[in-house]
Amino acid sequence: MKVTVIQMDVALGNPEINRKRVSELIGSAVSGRGQVVVLPEMWNTGYALDKLDVIADRSGEPSTGLLQSLAREHKVDIIGGSVSSNENSKFFNRALVVNSQGELVHTYNKIHLFRLMKEEQYLHPGNRNKPFDLAGVKWGLIICYDLRFPELTRKLAVDGAEILAVPAEWPKVRLHHWRSLLIARAIENQQYVVAVNRVGSDGKNVFGGHSMVVDPLGEVLYEAGEQEEVFTVDIDIGKVAEVRQAIPVFSDRCPDCY
Repeated sequence: MKVTVIQMDVALGNPEINRKRVSELIGSAVSGRGQVVVLPEMWNTGYALDKLDVIADRSGEPSTGLLQSLAREHKVDIIGGSVSSNENSKFFNRALVVNSQGELVHTYNKIHLFRLMKEEQYLHPGNRNKPFDLAGVKWGLIICYDLRFPELTRKLAVDGAEILAVPAEWPKVRLHHWRSLLIARAIENQQYVVAVNRVGSDGKNVFGGHSMVVDPLGEVLYEAGEQEEVFTVDIDIGKVAEVRQAIPVFSDRCPDCY
């Protein structure tokens, strides 16, 4: 499986510019069937939270329709990072996943809201998260701050997720945490981690990039720098079963003792 990561800057509060940029980047990155493209967190608006009543998607549109059109046109699966979405005057940080037929196959509303960026003042949290099937593989998906809650990623792995997607807007000042937690989540859950962070600044925060793909043994297969970058990694999904058989963490769990 080929996984293409789009590490991009986000124009704060300007969804029109961001939609155009996503269209351009996906169009230049794709190479055909069997490819999964992954976008960062809140790529439609950035953290212009005080303007969401004007700029957020309404019931997922137009971002969902755009991703569906791009998926059909380029014959690729798209993990559309997350977008700000207005649902009956309630705002969510919502992940969108579209398959190569243009079907919306999964959504997820971010559960853990990040107080340092005032998410809890503007957004409503989600309350459920389950794995989903994409390109013949079972995936899990979390958003940025969710990464600090290992209970969530372990539950996704126990439920069958072999790859974990992590779209984020993670500040540069805490890059050490970003790298360490991504590697830890890969090792402890014996799964691939595909992490996509934005770059640039929104005037209050500088975002660190360093998007990466980590294998089930915690080896970093590729790590980007701190500028816009698009890269593709070949994933051998069979390695997940090999690692889980060699070190039977899931068989040796004792949930009743925890």
